[in-house]
Amino acid sequence: MKHKIKTGILSYGLSGSVFHAPFFHAHDGFHLIGIAERSIKRAQEKYPEIKSFNTVDELIADPSIELVVVNTPNYSHFDFAMQALEANKHVLIEKPFAVTVDEALKLFAAAKAKGCCVLPYQNRRFDSDFLSVKEVVESGKLGDLVEVHIRFDRYRYEIGSKVAKETKVPGSGILFDLGPHLIDMAIALFGAPSASRKMKGYFRPNSEVDDFAQLHLTYLTGLNVFLTMSMLVADAQPAFVLHGTKGSFVKRRADVQEQQLVDGMSLHDVRYGKEPENHRGTLTTISSEGKRREEQIPAKASSYLQLFDAVYATIRDDEPYFISGEEVIQQLKMIEGTL
Repeated sequence: MKHKIKTGILSYGLSGSVFHAPFFHAHDGFHLIGIAERSIKRAQEKYPEIKSFNTVDELIADPSIELVVVNTPNYSHFDFAMQALEANKHVLIEKPFAVTVDEALKLFAAAKAKGCCVLPYQNRRFDSDFLSVKEVVESGKLGDLVEVHIRFDRYRYEIGSKVAKETKVPGSGILFDLGPHLIDMAIALFGAPSASRKMKGYFRPNSEVDDFAQLHLTYLTGLNVFLTMSMLVADAQPAFVLHGTKGSFVKRRADVQEQQLVDGMSLHDVRYGKEPENHRGTLTTISSEGKRREEQIPAKASSYLQLFDAVYATIRDDEPYFISGEEVIQQLKMIEGTL
């Protein structure tokens, strides 16, 4: 049996109930000790054996907890992560890892001083749509890439009720909400760019935060990557469009795992992580003889459990995490506009 990592989660909203608790509960490398819930106590209804902490302070102070999951509002990530590190806990931080580059550097320094791990939670690297794109890129079938578009579309015209996302506090707005996902995908596929440029827009009536953002990443190879996120797209466009010297690949966003988890599907269900047939990507290539060929590329099943495998391997076996600290800093520099 594995030497289980005793874990506590700081919040049980959508993030805690969908993206964290089910995985810590199911994974044989972790023991979910408890979750902090200040008012409404829902976690124990689903997981009767866990502790319900009234405050974050109580959870972090619990000597039995080794790993703290920081999935609270963006502006609080740094303070809570630092508090956990000072208590000699390992830390897994929801995106964004921090609100500024300076905060991230301080967290990495504190983790090193304490001999602890501080890790970014970037689950979208384990989405079937992204993995399908990665497979096509690595196959070389597109030739030298020239132009890549990655986007995250939503339609939410009304101002939401979440203060941390919809008011002028550190880490609010769509660039901080969705930007870390898209930037991390670009870094995972192509590495860090030589330069980046960002633009933001405010289009919903009375919006205090950006509801549109785009980053243009340029590479020394000549590759241009455009990352777009919007709250005002009624007809969601393909999430991935790649053009190279030998062909193109177009893929819709699947996001099957999130919906399946919201619907309560078991992680062990044979349908979990599998895309519908109509979500196949389209690969169009041109041969050296000029012949056009079109293929429908099915995505393999995927699971966020792989992320938790990586967390376990890093903490218990000292294996390198799949995202480096340097990549986190590069991501935040692009959000800040300093790269």
